[in-house]
Amino acid sequence: MFDPVSFTNDAINKVKSNVKGRAIIASSGGIDSSVAAKLVSDALGKESLSVYIDTGLMRENETKEVERTFERLGINYKIIEAGNLFIEKLKGITDPELKRKIIGKTFIEVFEQEAKTFGAEYLIQGTIAPDWIESGGGLRDTIKSHHNVGGLPTNLNLIIYEPLRDLYKDEVRRVADHLGIPSNRQPFPGPGLAVRIIGEVTKEKLEILRKATSIIENHIPRLDVQAWQYFGILLSDKSTGVHGDLRVYGYTLAIRSVNSIDGMTANFSNLPLDSLGVISREITNTIPKINRVVYDITDKPPATIEWE
Repeated sequence: MFDPVSFTNDAINKVKSNVKGRAIIASSGGIDSSVAAKLVSDALGKESLSVYIDTGLMRENETKEVERTFERLGINYKIIEAGNLFIEKLKGITDPELKRKIIGKTFIEVFEQEAKTFGAEYLIQGTIAPDWIESGGGLRDTIKSHHNVGGLPTNLNLIIYEPLRDLYKDEVRRVADHLGIPSNRQPFPGPGLAVRIIGEVTKEKLEILRKATSIIENHIPRLDVQAWQYFGILLSDKSTGVHGDLRVYGYTLAIRSVNSIDGMTANFSNLPLDSLGVISREITNTIPKINRVVYDITDKPPATIEWE
């Protein structure tokens, strides 16, 4: 039986024993990295620095929420604005594996620079079991490289430490509850909205998807349904539609909502059709460049939760 209190105490002691120097923490703002940041902060205090990089691939108000969480938890942190850098690196890239690896590599480049400034020897990551399993760990094929696994260079000048490596998502949530970290926030991928845009990532597509994501996240929590994670995916193909009396050639948005316990398997949520209609109409009425909305009714497996 997993005990979050025992795990927390053991994890803090292990950090004190294994991390012999200053540590920089890769903080995405999600539950996994926030738990890792709190554990390491409790173990090392001011000898640790949580670095959050605003990649420009985040949801609306994501950075402000992360800052408020760090302040409340008493974590030593730094926020870096790097949106233009990441979007430039992704220019012309359409392959999802390459996207993830470019984002991971760029993360590490920024972190290495910050580590030098802070005098850190260690890089702490919020990697959990599904991350390295899906990235080809153990005896499995690589399903998709997670940015904190597939993008790490072989000549990294930092010692990697992963305090949550053997935990599954449901266990991390229990630790988060124990530490006072909000665990009801749905998971958000480290590569951000980049892996929810099929094809090339552009500022225009990011702005479209950011608005659609906000609408979806506003509606679904109010429904009387089981929904563990819910989001939109902006497809690359366009289709003909009508706005008023005008022909438009716009994007298709897919809505994805799933139920899961540990992130390894998932079932699609049975959202009411009338509620999906309300969401669809608000999206197409307020975001003219989207003229078609579809709903993904695929479980994991055969699909993964994220499309890329």
